[in-house]
Amino acid sequence: MTTESQLSIRSTRRIRIVKVSLLFVILIVLHFTGEWLEEWIDQQIIPQHGQLLDLLMLGVVLIYILLMAAPFMPGIEIGLGLMMLFGSKGAVLVYLSTLAALSISYLVGRRIPPGLVCRFLQWLHLDRACALVRQLEPLRRGERLKLLQDRLPDKAALFLVNHRYLTIAVALNMPGNALIGGGGGIGLLVGMSRIIPYWGYLMLLVVAVAPVPLWFYLNGG
Repeated sequence: MTTESQLSIRSTRRIRIVKVSLLFVILIVLHFTGEWLEEWIDQQIIPQHGQLLDLLMLGVVLIYILLMAAPFMPGIEIGLGLMMLFGSKGAVLVYLSTLAALSISYLVGRRIPPGLVCRFLQWLHLDRACALVRQLEPLRRGERLKLLQDRLPDKAALFLVNHRYLTIAVALNMPGNALIGGGGGIGLLVGMSRIIPYWGYLMLLVVAVAPVPLWFYLNGG
């Protein structure tokens, strides 16, 4: 390998590190912005607001849906606050709002053009990932799944794809999942992958997000 080639490789690596670091910083800023917003909302939802409480609750629910639908945003903490404050009524509201938010993230993912995803991967110098996206783009759902199963060399990754519904359910309920994209990021990726139909995804959500709201509904009074 010539000196020029080695310098080019080193330069590419440095650029990749800078871009990944920039992306990481942006995600951290988004995460802490969401936490700040969550704390601010918790301070506003207090019984002393009286007749304005219902209107305030509606506004908080809309913010909750937006945060839950957005990747890397800690929206679930707002949901827990609503359920603790409003008991059974809050549990039903949070449950339905969560279904709506994660459906929105999935549908947005379905609408993102594969070419845009590929350009983003190329910007990060992930050329192999871009090539895989290009291969998957014209394929139907079954063909996409077959290609992924054939191309994944790692047994753990293959297991996750083969048990994709279980994988998504566990990821949605995993503590601290905001670090891997949160519910919104998970829904976005599922939609972008196009290997799970919407109605199958929705039925999964109906079951996967039910445990905590159900507990508050039965015990929240």
